[in-house]
Amino acid sequence: MRVLLTGASSFTGYWFARLLTEAGHQVVAPLRNTVAAYAEGVRGERVRRLAGFAEIVEDCAFGSPRFIDLARRGFEVLCHHAAQVGDYRSPDFDIAAALAANTLNLRAVLAEGAFKGVVLTGSVFENGEGAGNAPLVAFSPYGLSKALTAQVVEHRCREAGVGYGKFVIPNPFGPLEEPRFCAYLVRTWRAGEVAKVNTPAYIRDNIHVRLLALAYVRYAEEVAAGRAGAKLNPSGYVEAQGVFAERFAREMRGRLGLACGLDLARQTEFAEPVMRINTDPAALYVSGWDERAAWDEVAEGYRA
Repeated sequence: MRVLLTGASSFTGYWFARLLTEAGHQVVAPLRNTVAAYAEGVRGERVRRLAGFAEIVEDCAFGSPRFIDLARRGFEVLCHHAAQVGDYRSPDFDIAAALAANTLNLRAVLAEGAFKGVVLTGSVFENGEGAGNAPLVAFSPYGLSKALTAQVVEHRCREAGVGYGKFVIPNPFGPLEEPRFCAYLVRTWRAGEVAKVNTPAYIRDNIHVRLLALAYVRYAEEVAAGRAGAKLNPSGYVEAQGVFAERFAREMRGRLGLACGLDLARQTEFAEPVMRINTDPAALYVSGWDERAAWDEVAEGYRA
């Protein structure tokens, strides 16, 4: 099938594009900016690799006239993965501006595109998503903007008679990710130091990005065929962050030849909900999942 995928320069977006292509689908990836604007850092590396298997369309923000023209080329499914992010942790995150950008000219996009289905990416950190401490509040204004985006997109799809599915992401990790928790661990271990985990008591849902992407491919195919449920919440390792850090250290120790020492702090502050997880075990949903090979891939990514 022909897939119009927004947000392909992101960590998860890159992997979605890659595995959609490996599954035999044709992926067209509109980027908000020119390719030259992504020249630096890990995002630049993702865009460079993306050009090897997907068609990139530069300077083509969602809802822009150029995007609407692109949608007219004919696609079975619109995979709307892009979202206004900015400083997503900030309490001053502009919810209204993000919602406007995420849904810009959506009615025209759906009318001109004639898609069979739309797959919208959501986050487990939205209000009302996943499972955990009640009430299921949004972690941040960014999370709230994602929830509002989902409501608008679902409404517009129903209005246009287009199939709709929501794919909810927990905490992905793997090759080409942003320098966050796992990257911090490896960077610290390479320096010969012990990595400190300040929030080991939070119960989270960490998932291999390849497993996440395999689930995404199957779900997108089901949405396009009109066979999907309204939502999929793929889940990976559901455990305390301290336990996950120990799992990550155990898997990396032999593969990278590092000591991978950890210092788990005694957590006393809980600014976020203690537990927030997804609910659909991804390994039971997909076929061809090789957990050991995935860990090898993670180590190779850091080795490279």
